[in-house]
Amino acid sequence: MATKIFVRERRKVEKGEKKPRFRIVGVSGSDLKVYVKHARKKELDQIKSETGSEIIYLDSTRGQKTSGGQKS
Repeated sequence: MATKIFVRERRKVEKGEKKPRFRIVGVSGSDLKVYVKHARKKELDQIKSETGSEIIYLDSTRGQKTSGGQKS
């Protein structure tokens, strides 16, 4: 099974800011260990090319509120 790295954009980082923009949510397959929570796109691309893994960008629902709770 191919390694998959699941990431999403961070919510507290604005465009043009010099902070890592992506949050690593999880890793599936292989024994790849990730020691950081936040990564830059360039870093993700390097990991992808070195390990042959696939990066999956999750939809970030920025600005949209979901109803969490029980419906009556």
